[in-house]
Amino acid sequence: MQTIGILLARSTYYETIGFDLYEGLRSGLKQLGRTDVRIVTENIGFGSEKQQCYRSAEKLLLEENVSLVIAYIGHRTAQLLRPLFLAANKMLIVLDTGANLPHEWPSCPNIFYHSLHNALGAWFAAKEALNHGYKSAGMVTGYYDGGYLHTYSISKSFEANGGTIAFNHATGYKTEDFTIEPLRNHLEQYPDSALLSIFSGDFVQWYFEGIKKSFGDENIPIYLPPFGFEETMLAKAVYPNNTVKGIAAWSKKIESKENEIFKKAIIAAGRTPNLFSLLSWESATIALRVLELIDECENNITQIASSLHSFEFISPRGKIHFNSKTNTSISPLYRASIIPNNEGKCEVQLEGELDEIHKNFEKLINQNLDKATSAWHNSYVCI
Repeated sequence: MQTIGILLARSTYYETIGFDLYEGLRSGLKQLGRTDVRIVTENIGFGSEKQQCYRSAEKLLLEENVSLVIAYIGHRTAQLLRPLFLAANKMLIVLDTGANLPHEWPSCPNIFYHSLHNALGAWFAAKEALNHGYKSAGMVTGYYDGGYLHTYSISKSFEANGGTIAFNHATGYKTEDFTIEPLRNHLEQYPDSALLSIFSGDFVQWYFEGIKKSFGDENIPIYLPPFGFEETMLAKAVYPNNTVKGIAAWSKKIESKENEIFKKAIIAAGRTPNLFSLLSWESATIALRVLELIDECENNITQIASSLHSFEFISPRGKIHFNSKTNTSISPLYRASIIPNNEGKCEVQLEGELDEIHKNFEKLINQNLDKATSAWHNSYVCI
């Protein structure tokens, strides 16, 4: 029996994340007819403790003798694990939110990144604001989300395409410190500005509640990257106004056979489909291809990596393939807006698939980050 290891993170505001990641992988393998593949798990906390991540990965490789490891971690942690996987001659599949931008995009043949592309979505969200006629914008984010370089992506895209970042506002980390009151003064000083907003989890709910309370029926233009469209959090968020737009990575409203199969399988397992179960569901297809290539290539990692570069498959969000320069998956992104449901809460409305995803990803990875840095080592949304 072949064995797959998975490193599971935990989160205080996405409390089900570990169960979602596990169930996505298990159900994905089952859907593909591979109930014979054993899954072994290890917990890595918030993904920020380097030694814990290393020890957990090492345990899977040495004690469990897994054929490959799947891990919900960021680029920094993946690079710390690189020597271990090179020494073991095993593959690591990183489940990546795409919220951060590495200063150097790695291309180690042992590590492939399967991404939700929050930074790339932020890049496109800024372009959407410009396409809608906004030449001035403020960047609004929280203390936590602002620590990742999707902030660089959204601001750089807006400026590079003719816009001006007129002001910035960072909210507090706790409910008592969370305020958007300064936005009224900013918008009075810079009228007709869009709000390029980066939030995740509970912070989305707090943000929308603050917008509703402070601006009422004023339709303040807000643009969000993919994690702003995470549907389980939106279901509890008050509908703020009718000008919230941006980019979604996935939605339960995508009309496809693959999406229906995914949703039904996850619901049947007693869970709610979300971005995390989606990401690991898709990783099952990648993992099985790796297992096939291990036999075909006689465990030659360089040959396995080369074959993965030409591998593509249809997932619940559309066709996925890999960028050979960065070993990163490229997937569809969707224009989206927020609409109200019958209870006055939020839901996603899709408005069409984006063009030129790969071309814009190439532009993003070729950006010179200069002195832009991130202090966060933990897996995104794991706090």
